[in-house]
Amino acid sequence: MATQTVTPGGRQHRRSDREHRSPMGFVLPALLAVTAGVWAASVLRFQDDGIATGGQWLVGIILAIVLGALAFALGRYGKALPREARAAAWGALGGAAIGFMTSLAGGSVLRAAAIGLACGAGVAVATFYAFYVRE
Repeated sequence: MATQTVTPGGRQHRRSDREHRSPMGFVLPALLAVTAGVWAASVLRFQDDGIATGGQWLVGIILAIVLGALAFALGRYGKALPREARAAAWGALGGAAIGFMTSLAGGSVLRAAAIGLACGAGVAVATFYAFYVRE
């Protein structure tokens, strides 16, 4: 689907939807995924007296792949959702990630759920505000 844009000089030209995609749509989910994966592997490593094992890195890699794919999909296809649902989806993704990290660090299930819920609510409020201001 092509859209028509007007430049500051008054000239009009058509752009396809493919041209509107920014490289940040790939970079931000990848950066989030790598950060979370390394964090998860580091948390597990410090719990095992600093000895790195393949299992710790496997957990980090799996977390990075899953979180990166979900963040990419939500960033790419989330625009079809209303801003409230999109903010709730980002909040759920952020809360689940933080809750999982808390459980990896040795927190109880109740503590991980409470911290994940609090962080998810914060992410949902912040993203709703950002979507509300931009749209």
